Amino acid sequence: MTLDRELVAALETDYTIAPITPQERVMVDYVVKLSKDATKVGKDDIEGLRAVGFDDRGILQITLIASWFNYINRVADALGVGRE
Repeated sequence: MTLDRELVAALETDYTIAPITPQERVMVDYVVKLSKDATKVGKDDIEGLRAVGFDDRGILQITLIASWFNYINRVADALGVGRE
């Protein structure tokens, strides 16, 4: 979470060129891959997270949070939440 509007705008525009740390970049790459097609996530992705300092607990937390947001957004979309 951040109050930095410029960072938020950069992430929304193209996270790959946003001013984030290498650790954050690996995490966001993982979350994007997980969100697009979780079946494509593999050992290399997990090892990439470990290589930048995430332990098993951190990897689990990243995965659970991203998955929960994906789930709840799909439920909201299916029920028309937020649509007029």
